[in-house]
Amino acid sequence: DTFYNELVGAKQAVLHDFDKRDFFDACMPVEEMARRGKDTLRFGMLKPVGITNPETGERYYAVVQLRKENAEATMYNIVGFQTNLTFGEQKRVFSMLPGLQNAEFLRYGVMHRNTFLNSPKVLTPYFSMIEHKNIYFAGQITGVEGYMESVMSGLIAGINMARNIEGKEQLLYPATTIIGGLQRHISSNASGNFQPMNANFGVLEEVSNIRDKKKRKEEYYLRGERDIIQFNANHNVND
Repeated sequence: DTFYNELVGAKQAVLHDFDKRDFFDACMPVEEMARRGKDTLRFGMLKPVGITNPETGERYYAVVQLRKENAEATMYNIVGFQTNLTFGEQKRVFSMLPGLQNAEFLRYGVMHRNTFLNSPKVLTPYFSMIEHKNIYFAGQITGVEGYMESVMSGLIAGINMARNIEGKEQLLYPATTIIGGLQRHISSNASGNFQPMNANFGVLEEVSNIRDKKKRKEEYYLRGERDIIQFNANHNVND
């Protein structure tokens, strides 16, 4: 409770006008997430699922993940703690975390600029430009969000570029696959307010005949696997 209260009340860095913008939900400052409710962080980067106390067997109330940054194991990154707090407040508030009381802060956190194209207006679902079909984009600038999603966009852009050079049909994967869902997301947007998107079940063509949530997700997976294998075979993608 003390950590939470200090986090939401800590002093934030003053932003320039060009840095002031709405935050993307999947990449928000930790203090902004905390302001949504006291338990918000416990269902986000502090989620303790799968981690239990080795002595009692009980699940922890919350956990902080540290990612090793060098081979000597002398530097660690606090996972998910992107922030707009001033450097002094970061030192003060994050040192309150159990085990970090005496930590030396080698580099303070800053929010990165998430720059992306208004892709529905400029990109095709093949990751090429609408007006200049021989120019392709890939990665987060296209409006996909996340490491694997960015890798996917580069792979599909590369395949489509090669197929374009060879005079072959460009590939748009089925709407039942995550690839196809994200291809459609970056190239069509009915709301007119385009925002980046992670891989999630919401981008898939809906399965409406299964009410059980667990079974429905399993069907999404099995259907997507079947369809992507068949699609690749039909279009000789493996060649």
